[in-house]
Amino acid sequence: MRDFSRPGRSPVYAANAAVATSHPLSTLAAIEVLRSGGNAVDAGIAAVAVQCVVDPLMTGIGGDCFALYAPKGAKAPIALNGSGRSPAAAHDAWYLERGIALEPTSPHAVTVPGAVAAWGKLLRDHGTRSLGEVLQPAIRYAEDGYPVQPRVALDWSRSVERVAGDPASAATYLIEGRAPRVGTIMRHPKLAATLKRIAAEGPRGFYEGAVAEDIVTRLRALGGLHTLDDFAEAAPEIVTPVTTRYRGYDVYECPPSGQGLAVLMMLNVLSHYDIAALSELDRVHLFAEACKQAYHHRDALFADPVLNRVPVEHLLSEAWRASAHGAIDMGRAQEPVIWPELLHKDTVYLSVVDRDGNALSLINSIFQGFGSGITAPESGVLLHNRGLSFRIDPGHPNTIGPRKRPMHTIIPGLLMRDGETVAPFGVMGGHYQAMGHVELLTGIIDRGLDVQEALDAPRSFAYGGGIEMEPGFAEGIVSGLEARGHRTIPASGPIGGGQIIWIDRERGVLAAGSDPRKDGSALGY
Repeated sequence: MRDFSRPGRSPVYAANAAVATSHPLSTLAAIEVLRSGGNAVDAGIAAVAVQCVVDPLMTGIGGDCFALYAPKGAKAPIALNGSGRSPAAAHDAWYLERGIALEPTSPHAVTVPGAVAAWGKLLRDHGTRSLGEVLQPAIRYAEDGYPVQPRVALDWSRSVERVAGDPASAATYLIEGRAPRVGTIMRHPKLAATLKRIAAEGPRGFYEGAVAEDIVTRLRALGGLHTLDDFAEAAPEIVTPVTTRYRGYDVYECPPSGQGLAVLMMLNVLSHYDIAALSELDRVHLFAEACKQAYHHRDALFADPVLNRVPVEHLLSEAWRASAHGAIDMGRAQEPVIWPELLHKDTVYLSVVDRDGNALSLINSIFQGFGSGITAPESGVLLHNRGLSFRIDPGHPNTIGPRKRPMHTIIPGLLMRDGETVAPFGVMGGHYQAMGHVELLTGIIDRGLDVQEALDAPRSFAYGGGIEMEPGFAEGIVSGLEARGHRTIPASGPIGGGQIIWIDRERGVLAAGSDPRKDGSALGY
């Protein structure tokens, strides 16, 4: 239990249903749906749609979505890949011949957004309400206005340059060339009109007709290869989740093209250590070394499995675990594994458990802050830049290609035990997300932290040749890591953010937590 004489948050306990998001208006929208009889999917889509309006630099309808959904009584979750594909004309040879690189604000970094199609499928298959019904709170905020929250305002102020270069984006997201201040009321009438069209027509209101035409016209004017056929053929995919067992729990992740497999690889390595008995220094060192092993393989092998075979079985095998374990020296850091330094920490994640026990783990993203910075001028749709995750490297599994999904960082997680759902969980933060899942789960399962304590705990991440360190670690940890050969890097800001809802069947309650690094909250009833 936390020290109540110090600032902090407590877990939220609820007897019926709970939700945890990174924005208070999203949490409120979900709770209102749950209290009025909607289920976890209804509430989750309502919440994420709100956040696509009120947290526009983190997510939007011009982005992608992944989900794990565990209906009551299910023995395993349903996994949904709602990420978009590149245009049919996007051959790597085309880019090489013209010397075109994938730049953050380039139309070539824009893949067909997958989120709206994914929301529609989740609701059709598992919801009790229509897309039109659950979009109403988002429409109201876009039309009537919403106050900018403190963390949103901070992130917004750091991303002004991204939207300043696009006339439609600057007109939508800047006030006299500046980011809105905390508490400013923002309205997005063009986005409201687009949401109304989707509410009336379903996903085809986004992928066909005036909205798709507006997006494609804008991208092609900038040199993009997108066509209306690329948008009309957009479709989410039900996929088989990947899983491993850790301390008696079954951990589920979406398979590649997402990076969730890296979570399972790290947990398999860590399962052979007594995490609870390790000193803080040893734990941070071990996590860094396991992280290097998994991320090295991620960058070399993870890609769209429809077009490239990802060796999932090998990477989850005892042979791979033994090899990775054998490469770890608890007294000395390995040579760092360097991968392209491409920051993309702009994502939202939410957890919902309803009164019937259905559980949703949902993540939605536009990749970098304000995505590509490109807004379609008539529809108000801000487009992501997820295509930056591609390489232009013929022969590499993740090279750009026609109608192909890039390797994705956004990953929802779900925990089960003895065939019953235990927790939908997730951690935002670009590359950090896989490591974030590991730190969150080991904090609860190994170290005995409650859900909020596990989210609050200081984070470290062996990224880009060093260990990024948040404040809050014990004195001597940094010097101890450097003595073992690590290069430590003070975190430039909070690392990620997360949510989790733990189902405590023994006591008949839900325990929900929401990361203090964001504006959000957990609520239940």
